[in-house]
Amino acid sequence: MTTDTEHASAAGEPEGPLTGTGVVTKARPPETAAAPPPRRWLGDRIGSVEVLAALLVLLIIFRDPLAAALDDPRIQTWTTVFVSIMVQAVPFLVFGILLSAVIAVFVPRSFWARALPRHPALAVPAASAAGVVLPGCECGAVPIAGSLIRRGVTPAAALAFLLAAPAVNPIVLTATAVAFPNNPEMVVARGVASLVVAMVMGWLWLRLGRTEWIRMPRRPELDDASRTRAFWAAVRHDVTHAGGFLVLGAMAAASINVLVPERWLQTLADNAWLSILALALLAVLLSLCSEADAFVAASLSQFSLTSRLVFLVVGPMVDLKLISMQAGVFGRRFAFRFAPTTFAVALLVATGAGMVLL
Repeated sequence: MTTDTEHASAAGEPEGPLTGTGVVTKARPPETAAAPPPRRWLGDRIGSVEVLAALLVLLIIFRDPLAAALDDPRIQTWTTVFVSIMVQAVPFLVFGILLSAVIAVFVPRSFWARALPRHPALAVPAASAAGVVLPGCECGAVPIAGSLIRRGVTPAAALAFLLAAPAVNPIVLTATAVAFPNNPEMVVARGVASLVVAMVMGWLWLRLGRTEWIRMPRRPELDDASRTRAFWAAVRHDVTHAGGFLVLGAMAAASINVLVPERWLQTLADNAWLSILALALLAVLLSLCSEADAFVAASLSQFSLTSRLVFLVVGPMVDLKLISMQAGVFGRRFAFRFAPTTFAVALLVATGAGMVLL
């Protein structure tokens, strides 16, 4: 025997109150088919193979205009300068990145708290000198310095290491010697000036710095993963940042050699003080990796050795990417005070070192 409810359900009619039964049932919404996903004009996925194929097709189509453009002497000069900088710099960059990742992952961070002197004023020069034997790109030095602070190292010593490590490590000094084969004094001047700047900034922090300006950092890919995964994460991070900035810096240096009239560069280079300030600002803007900046500096042959020394000392300590990283890791209050002060100290120390040693 069927009920009215069953007849209604069988007929596909909505169920409602049944008179005389005292039972109220709720209507079930009709089932609707899932809407098909919208079709994409270029398909579901465009991979690297498709992009490469499209580029090859474009090269074939526009091969004649491209060949004519590459015959331009200015383009040939630009390409020569760019390729020469990249060929010289890439081996040092890769080796520096690998060694920096080894230090960041496999050297226990608690080691620094035990190795440095307990007195903060003595820990500053010791941390600065540690950069001589512990190479690292400035991109990796920022999180390492933050980890040192979190492990109990005094901030003054950690900041001194942050400034010294990218500038005085053996990879950078060797690259500088290769880039300036006829000026070995440039290696000594760069190492001495960078060490002095790092120690002065560490002692200034002891005198004027405040702990509330620093926000404790954390780098999960180095803290929470296995050592192998953390190593490759650190390598990928540094290759992405340092390699990209190297390409941009090499492009900028090549463009300066081609686009800026020679008489303008010569006028700027002839003014000793203006050339120093110009290359200091250029170092901030180019944001080169310290393993490769010596080759860019060597290509700016119109400028004096002192002005190029300023370029090499300022760059690893103050540039756009470092200011951004310091603001993200330590906080904006720290970066907006630390970066301008470091720039002024590096400019003065490097200029003095150039006048004495070069």
